[in-house]
Amino acid sequence: MMPQRPNVLIIHCHDLGQHLHCYGVKTVVTPNIDAFAAAGVRFVNSFCTAPQCSPSRASMFTGRYPHNTGVMGICLPGEAWDLHPEERHLGQFFQDMGYATAAVGVIHETRSGAARCGLDEHLPVSRAAGATDAAIQYLERFARWPDCPFYLQVGFTEPHRLSPPNSDADKGFLGGSLKPDTERGVQVPEYLQDTESAREEIAELQGAIRHVDVQFGRLLTALSDRGLQENTLVIFTTDHGVGLPRAKCSLYDPGIEVAFILRLPSRRGWHGGRIVVPMVSNIDYLPTLLSLLDLPVPDNVQGRSFAPILDGHPYVERDAVFAELTYHRYYDPRRCVRTQTHKLILNFSIAPFFMDPSQSWHPRTLTVTPPNPAHARHPPVELYDLREDPPELNNVADKPEYARVRQELLTRLRGHLEQTDDPILHGPVPSPMHGQAAELLQAV
Repeated sequence: MMPQRPNVLIIHCHDLGQHLHCYGVKTVVTPNIDAFAAAGVRFVNSFCTAPQCSPSRASMFTGRYPHNTGVMGICLPGEAWDLHPEERHLGQFFQDMGYATAAVGVIHETRSGAARCGLDEHLPVSRAAGATDAAIQYLERFARWPDCPFYLQVGFTEPHRLSPPNSDADKGFLGGSLKPDTERGVQVPEYLQDTESAREEIAELQGAIRHVDVQFGRLLTALSDRGLQENTLVIFTTDHGVGLPRAKCSLYDPGIEVAFILRLPSRRGWHGGRIVVPMVSNIDYLPTLLSLLDLPVPDNVQGRSFAPILDGHPYVERDAVFAELTYHRYYDPRRCVRTQTHKLILNFSIAPFFMDPSQSWHPRTLTVTPPNPAHARHPPVELYDLREDPPELNNVADKPEYARVRQELLTRLRGHLEQTDDPILHGPVPSPMHGQAAELLQAV
């Protein structure tokens, strides 16, 4: 007998953005994801709250902005960022509802382990093939418990750049085991220079994404073969944009746009090849899933449920999404507001443009050649007309004809920062290491 409440399977990968065939990148081979989108619901204007792993995932699983969750940098042992103790993870809600909860692979939103997230079990294998093997084992077990719904989150490392066997080489997408893919050619994004090096890297990226697609297909087959497909909500998404210059760790669209596709065959409106155009943010995932379970959304959740879109009920569309960057290997605070037509970015430091790629994923030096690298730095404010300039290459912040739009978006962004009590309003944001060092001095 099928449980009344749906099972939930979330597959999330690193650094994918919307670099998929079903999102318009025609040289990427992703037949399984494409078929899933054709049978499910694809969100074409889906964004994340941060263009980096841990802060974005913290928002995904708490429904709150990075500067509120405590995760304004990467959750690695040497960097000390972590969820505040009072933050509730999505897994905890499902655990409280009596679900069997588990995770496979990447848990990048906390350093405190699976139990902190309400997950009964965790297998940390994170490369896509091994993670898929482990996830299938869980599905086999869950299929034997028809009266107990399950929540399973599966985190793939790919298509994050992987260290090759030669540690002195540039970090590539293939990790010494995957193969580049040029079956349909190579499509270099228009925000990059079309160089031989860029084409080589894009081919590697396409190979890694194709590998993810194969593993995703294995998961869907396992779900179907075990009779779990009809009553399982499957979500496929990623943390942020692709690991390329001017994408990951930037607030331009290639850094904050994310694939988000779902399918729940047993619920009307949650499948059928639908395309959702209104903007959504990954901060909206948690309240949407709580709505699906008919659970009240806690008052401190800052996201908005988009379940009404799927269920055919009245829904007031978002007129803006917000994103932020504070720390990623170094302090580089930025905030942005994006509407359907414009984007405004505030830069709170003088970090040079050319630092964007060099500090976090090490592309080959010829993939991008910024103009005047010794002098090009982020201006205090950037404004882009997304209708006239989709790749965000022409900053119109100082053009008189955009003065009204600039003021409106500055006002809107300030309101957001004040409403959510962003510490950036009060001065430079110290890292957790700052506090630890200060405590040592005070103890002397």
